Amino acid sequence: MQDIFSEVFPGIEIGVAAAICIVAILIVIMTIVSFIVSVVLSIAYIRYNHKKNSLEMTGQEIARKILDENGLTQIKVSACGSLLFGNSYSHYFKKVRLRRFTYKKSSISSMVMATQKSALAIMDKENDPDMKKRNKLIPIVTFGPFAFIPLIIIGALLDVCVLKTNGTCTMICMILGVIFYLYSFLLSITILKTEKKAQVRALDVMKQESIANDQEIIMAQKLFRLYNIEYINNMILALLELIYYILRIVLIVMDSKNAVSKS
Repeated sequence: MQDIFSEVFPGIEIGVAAAICIVAILIVIMTIVSFIVSVVLSIAYIRYNHKKNSLEMTGQEIARKILDENGLTQIKVSACGSLLFGNSYSHYFKKVRLRRFTYKKSSISSMVMATQKSALAIMDKENDPDMKKRNKLIPIVTFGPFAFIPLIIIGALLDVCVLKTNGTCTMICMILGVIFYLYSFLLSITILKTEKKAQVRALDVMKQESIANDQEIIMAQKLFRLYNIEYINNMILALLELIYYILRIVLIVMDSKNAVSKS
């Protein structure tokens, strides 16, 4: 039985190793693609941020106008970091956050971002089902992928310092990390659906409340499209990383079984 195992298993192990190499190459390719998309998005964002909007109102003023007209006077509008933190809406803090680049600037970019984040607040007020899911999932999607490395460290410490086991805790924690990663990836699909829904709502608000003219609507659609492409690229990259981690776990398990069979 051990002879059959030793003959078949190395072939499978080589196949898994080859799959890891292929996935690693795909990760590099998608990283490059994501970088290019991010550069194109940044260029469009900065270019539109140097063009005045037709209302000649700042991002802060437009967000405040939309929120007030929709009975959301309790929602605050504040400035956040220029690069590290992006434009966002927080259900928990009841706040629309705009980048300092757009907060006090009467540009196309400031108008687009202020309207889209205000649209999220409107959807929240209306108890939109997708928005309710987003509010619950945001913490998991944000911090889920970061749990992988800490879990491995915890497992290794348990193996070495506490239980004195031969890598069992590390393996269990690694599998838990992959589960967190997979769950976070699946939930990010719901987040994307909600963001796209808010983009459609933002375009409607721009038209109905005469915030943007036809040319500005086209620019807004381009920005939204680039944001969606970036988000999808990041999701694909996250999925490839997940597959890579799973294959690594499979290879480790195979190595351990192979070592046992030879002993």
